[in-house]
Amino acid sequence: MGSLPRRRFLAILAPSLLLPRGWAAGPFDLKARGTVIMLRHAYAPGIGDPAGFDLADCHTQRNLSDEGRTQARALGAQLRAAGLSPTTRVFTSPWCRCRETARLLGLEASIVLEALSSFFARSEETDRIMTALREFLRRLPTDGPPIVMVTHQVNLSALTDEFMQSGEGVVLRLTGTREPIVVGKWQSRRDSDEKQP
Repeated sequence: MGSLPRRRFLAILAPSLLLPRGWAAGPFDLKARGTVIMLRHAYAPGIGDPAGFDLADCHTQRNLSDEGRTQARALGAQLRAAGLSPTTRVFTSPWCRCRETARLLGLEASIVLEALSSFFARSEETDRIMTALREFLRRLPTDGPPIVMVTHQVNLSALTDEFMQSGEGVVLRLTGTREPIVVGKWQSRRDSDEKQP
């Protein structure tokens, strides 16, 4: 095998070996066709949203802190350094903390995708939203350019059964089905080590 690192070799040979207890933290070829980087939004202190929040009014929602904005910019720099083009398409949840994270990544202007919506405190919406997300992933071309998605902790947990901190996510390989392969975990850097949902 030469000097190819064992973890990278396993990721290439059999990505399913890394699901999900054997998370790989990279390196990933983010330029590979059919790649999706699905991220949790950057740091937004608190849990959930205030009662009666309005998706059309960011002032009524839980939003990024200054630390979260710094984290989102750094995350964008990490992604570009890992090979993503500045013209990479970004899809985002309609929630303001996701939209701001997407904007601060410094990639292509983001596209709001309802299938990335939060269902925190709305468990009755779980199946509908996750079905829509899996169907969207199924329709993406397996030989298409990489894309980024910005969503919420509950969505990532429903997809992977794992907890993601702010700015973390997963690297997926599309399969043409509703079940993309989870190659591993994308980890971001943040000044604090708090775990806020």
